[in-house]
Amino acid sequence: REVAFAVPSGNFGHVFAGYAARRMGLPINRLIIGTNSNDILARFFASGRYERATVTPTLSPSMDIQVASNFERLLFELCDRDGAAVETLVGELASNGGFAVGADAMATTKDLFAALRFDDDETEAVIAQVHNEIGVLLDPHTAIGVAAGRALRPDPSTPVVAMGTAHPAKFSDAVARATGITPALPPRLA
Repeated sequence: REVAFAVPSGNFGHVFAGYAARRMGLPINRLIIGTNSNDILARFFASGRYERATVTPTLSPSMDIQVASNFERLLFELCDRDGAAVETLVGELASNGGFAVGADAMATTKDLFAALRFDDDETEAVIAQVHNEIGVLLDPHTAIGVAAGRALRPDPSTPVVAMGTAHPAKFSDAVARATGITPALPPRLA
């Protein structure tokens, strides 16, 4: 049975692992990427343009980046495994602050990848909503993945697995603002 994965992502490593798993035969219908305000990945999948911007501090600091360190792996695939072509694109990023990928390469991403951006207010709203609905506390990173999965689910019959990435106690201030609950550290970390 096909499944979709919703992944909060800044550096693209976990999403690329899903891509590799699909290439090896895992029946993945869609890889859903949730980004925070530092939305280089969401902008890329919407436009085909990969362009740096200013990093904005957010509630999800592991995603506060503007160059996804594992993205070159997907570029290699989109460039038909031509390392020289990837080197050219990365050079354009370094010298011009961005590059564009051709329409043919982008067409191959449309069916598999989807991405959305969520700001801090939206992130806190999802933390509160999930807690109110099912009593689960989410950290800000995981909340972004859940929000993206809910918004971009390909089909109601396709299960979506949202990747959890941190314990809510690691981000207790954000969780407390959203829910009124200050999460306790797990016993092994307390």
